[in-house]
Amino acid sequence: MEISKTYNPADTEQKWYEYWLKHKFFESKPDHREPYAIVIPPPNVTGILHMGHLLNNTIQDVLIRTARMKGKNACWVPGTDHASIATEAKVVQMLKEKGIEKKDISREEFLKYAFEWKDKYGGIILHQLQKLGASCDWSRTRFTMEDDLSEAVTQSFVQLYEKGYIYRGIRMVNWDPVGKTALSDEEVIFKENNGKFYYLKYKIVGTNDYLTIATVRPETIFGDTAVCANPNDERYQHLKGKKVIVPIINREVPIIFDEYVEKDFGTGILKITPAHDINDYQIGLKHNLEVIDTIADDGTLSQACGVPKYVGVERFIARKQIVKELKEIDLLEKEEDYKNQVGTSERTGAVIEPKLSTQWFMKMEEIAKPALENVMNDTVQFHPAKFKNMYRSWMENLKDWCLSRQLWWGQRIPAYYLPDGSFVVAENIDKALEKAQTKNPSITQKDLRQDEDVLDTWASSWLWPISVFDGFKNTKDFQYYYPTSTLVTGFDIIFFWVARMVMAGYEFTGKLPFKDVYFTGLIRDKLGRKMSKSLGNSPDALRLIDIYGADGVRFGLLRSSAAGNDLLFDTDVPKSQKKEDVEAFVNDPNSHNSKLCEQGRNFNNKIWNSFRLLQGWEISSTDAFKHQKSVEFMETKLNKLLISIEENTSKYRLSEALNDLYNVFWDDYCSWYLEMIKPIGNNIIDAETYRKTLDIFEKLLTILHPFMPFVTEELWQNIKPRKEGESICMAQYPIIQEIENENIIEEAQLAFEVIINVRNFRNKKGLSPTRDALDLQIKSKNDNDFSNFTQYILRLANVSSIKFSEEKPAKAFSFVIKNYEFFIPFQENDNDLSDSKTQLLKDLEYAKGFKESILKKLQNEKFVQNAKPEVIEMERKKLADAEAKIKTLEESIL
Repeated sequence: MEISKTYNPADTEQKWYEYWLKHKFFESKPDHREPYAIVIPPPNVTGILHMGHLLNNTIQDVLIRTARMKGKNACWVPGTDHASIATEAKVVQMLKEKGIEKKDISREEFLKYAFEWKDKYGGIILHQLQKLGASCDWSRTRFTMEDDLSEAVTQSFVQLYEKGYIYRGIRMVNWDPVGKTALSDEEVIFKENNGKFYYLKYKIVGTNDYLTIATVRPETIFGDTAVCANPNDERYQHLKGKKVIVPIINREVPIIFDEYVEKDFGTGILKITPAHDINDYQIGLKHNLEVIDTIADDGTLSQACGVPKYVGVERFIARKQIVKELKEIDLLEKEEDYKNQVGTSERTGAVIEPKLSTQWFMKMEEIAKPALENVMNDTVQFHPAKFKNMYRSWMENLKDWCLSRQLWWGQRIPAYYLPDGSFVVAENIDKALEKAQTKNPSITQKDLRQDEDVLDTWASSWLWPISVFDGFKNTKDFQYYYPTSTLVTGFDIIFFWVARMVMAGYEFTGKLPFKDVYFTGLIRDKLGRKMSKSLGNSPDALRLIDIYGADGVRFGLLRSSAAGNDLLFDTDVPKSQKKEDVEAFVNDPNSHNSKLCEQGRNFNNKIWNSFRLLQGWEISSTDAFKHQKSVEFMETKLNKLLISIEENTSKYRLSEALNDLYNVFWDDYCSWYLEMIKPIGNNIIDAETYRKTLDIFEKLLTILHPFMPFVTEELWQNIKPRKEGESICMAQYPIIQEIENENIIEEAQLAFEVIINVRNFRNKKGLSPTRDALDLQIKSKNDNDFSNFTQYILRLANVSSIKFSEEKPAKAFSFVIKNYEFFIPFQENDNDLSDSKTQLLKDLEYAKGFKESILKKLQNEKFVQNAKPEVIEMERKKLADAEAKIKTLEESIL
């Protein structure tokens, strides 16, 4: 069937995605084949599709489609994360809009509202991924808070508690006063802050003297229980055993000495507030200081501050008021501007408050050992490997993981308290009762009270590769698909998620969770800023797909995103959705449209038009096979491409693989091969050339399909009649064939360079590319290097004759390719001869520089020792070619 004049993604993408779903091409069940499994990094249930999702899921789709076409049992498991803090905030906001406060309803009522919200909005991002072409097994969609996965979380908690890894205790934690919950260290984002140093005056008891102490947090002075100097600081030796008076509160506190204090920092003496600074807390423990918690859970000053007028005042407002009062009572010596790093909540953005709190923690030292060892020895391979150093530095400096969150949305901690305050840990209340009755036989179920807190979201997602296959039940799926094959994720969650999944894998299964980890970079705007909603610099991902097509966007993102490297993506999206406005935007050279996506859209059109060209030819069943050598060139090029793609994809160099594919499809196939075989005049082509051309085109589509699934499906279906239920996504991936004549590529490239040089000469002279035929002379007695492609030089360069001779024409334009010198006889004037010689001199200078660069490589011992033999051989061939060209150029100039 003849295809339309132009390719319109909107006409094909929905059609083919529905076709794929109808025939269940993406569904996977255990069988005799080799499994290839990927688990999606579960997006937050609150999320909508953004640029990071586009990149990450395109890479996963390329890998899974390739595996499927290579005959593996490809299984890509989708799902969403319940995202405790983010989702609870959304539900609380929804309730406020209904006039309901969280504190006025029960936990059960809140969870009912939360699940209603999740059911309404939670699947949006998964449906959006379908627009991208994601070939997930949607029948396997999981949610981290569904019953089976929550049961796995509870079971893992109980196991770790019984091993002694989990404990409950009072520790200094990162407190989010907006979310009103503790956070792990990994959930704290440090940002540069333009603050101030406040120099406060503490009166020395029994004297009229004062100590000046610098602080960035004057609102915490009500929690001061000591001031501290370095024992080696001579300025303060006379103060041993003395006390000072804390401003405003007028509390006497001791002057203590500890080597923690830096003599050269500030005034060399610190206020010690054990309840509100981790280092102060450690000093407090060492010196047995009182702990006074003066900041409430909501970030206001608490009753413990001891000053009624400040109770209930928000901490930063209190800071201003306290500074004002200190000035009024002459206890503020001065203020200085000061830049410091302030911890903020990853989810709410609130400034973190260090706070003493009773929480649940996990000891990390033992559980981390196999996870560190097996990444460093490449049992689990990182791509690129440079991220192993980042991983190791974190794994070697682990702190205990704060597991508990003061929320309602999440897996509730399976600890049950007895009336006497003791507790038991169990999978459910029935098992908890059994354990409790070993302590007190009279205990009933009504006497038990479950812990109010929930677990950190990461305590469910660290089990993801196990729990999506119901690994704690040791199912058939788990036995078949686990360990999974590849994880694709951003390096920014290497600690949050990747490290913890590796820990969980070895702890609960004794095996790695995945064999390879592909780290994507971050997508940044043209200023280098990470794309985010708050900055407003992230384009609407779905609008990009509407404008450029899913294939165009996939191509644009993948072609410039080498593993682990950040991608600069500069684009606006037109506000108007009218077709004419979108087209005007895309075609406007001054608009900031995405050049990357535009390249993808142009590539779509190039492929489409190449097939339309084929469809316009008539086939002759009587004509002999005319284009054996051009077909041989293209088939050899195709095989070389397969070798290159196999090499690159095996090392997760998908960007390089796509670039190679693009160059072969656009340059070798469209620009050269089709031009060589294109019928002249009557549009009739011999049947064998046409058949082989369609075969080459079909193979190119098949190789391209994982990268650009929609346009390839549309064209594949039109190459020849297909049956219902056939699809390119289930077609066999082309197999590498033995290359019989590798020289054919070199011969063709030589012919192409000749054609280009002749065309350039025509342009320079203003000659018609079709009317003004030229003669070509090659300085050589041997025409073997040109015989296979002579007909194409004659036709594509519009050359009337090619002569081989060692004689140099009297007047001719000349150029050099490799060790061949070419002449175009022409009635040149002196300027022409001068121009020709100038160009030869430039070519000679370039060739010498190129030779020098190759020599440096080959003289580099490190390169020679580490490079593959075939790479070294290629460099030596380049050197020989350069030397031959230099010799020819020097002779020509003489």
